[in-house]
Amino acid sequence: MYMSKPGDYLLNALRQYAIGKIEMHRANIETYRNNPTGIGEHSDLVQTLEKEMIELTKYDDILNALEKYFSDDTKKLTLNE
Repeated sequence: MYMSKPGDYLLNALRQYAIGKIEMHRANIETYRNNPTGIGEHSDLVQTLEKEMIELTKYDDILNALEKYFSDDTKKLTLNE
């Protein structure tokens, strides 16, 4: 059985937060890609997509750093533990 460290839930929370933010920015990008004329307040779609990609990559970097530096500390916790 994996024994968690006291702060593991914080790293797990950060991981889940980053995943959620990535999915949010992916959804925005897909919306712009699939329906660019339906987004009236964004006249510069390339700049808008760039901003979404910058945010997406920021959270992807967080996930990569968690894996690289804390992979042993961030195993998924189950309700049975």
